[in-house]
Amino acid sequence: MVSTNPFSALFGRSPFQPLLAHIVKTSECASQLLPFFDAALGGDWDEAKKHREAITRLEHEADELKTQLRLNLPNTMFLPVSRSDLLELISVQDKIANKARDITGIMMGRNMIIPETLAEPMRDYLRTAVDTVEQARKALEELEDLLESGFGRNVSDVMHELIKELHDLEHQADEQQIDIRRRLFQLESELPPVDVIFLYKIIEWIGELSDRAERVGSRLQILTAR
Repeated sequence: MVSTNPFSALFGRSPFQPLLAHIVKTSECASQLLPFFDAALGGDWDEAKKHREAITRLEHEADELKTQLRLNLPNTMFLPVSRSDLLELISVQDKIANKARDITGIMMGRNMIIPETLAEPMRDYLRTAVDTVEQARKALEELEDLLESGFGRNVSDVMHELIKELHDLEHQADEQQIDIRRRLFQLESELPPVDVIFLYKIIEWIGELSDRAERVGSRLQILTAR
């Protein structure tokens, strides 16, 4: 009897298909942070709310995909890679969407005002973090294409280059975070202490976007090395 579950059918092609569907949703979720941040910088909280709602919807859809993957993942004997590795990868990807939702939640809840001298550096920092998530998506897309094309022997070399680019973006985000923290430290005496605490929290969480995107690449590297 042919399965009528379209999600289950994805495994007939490759175990990476549902992972790719999930990271596409995750990447879309992260990309909404940029227009949200722009609206917040301009004090347009009605516009920011629209992007917050889009992020919440996309994060929920990513959660649905995660749940379906866990329910439909075949036994290890039917998979070309470890079942536990696939589950770990979907978990890492899912945390990216969760963190994007958390960032907008705090900023919306507090109507956070970003100090003028931090606005441009923080937007550049956020742009790098979103680019890192997009690079993780690209790595998974390339892996899927390579496996479907049958170029198994080239997978490791291609993945190595993609992961290197991912690492470079994550390193760039780290450098930007250090610079922004230094700038904020110099402003601390001019700002309400509670605002300073939450600004540091947002800075930290933006960094976690790129950190977790890099972990996606690391998990992919492990999968292709086995």
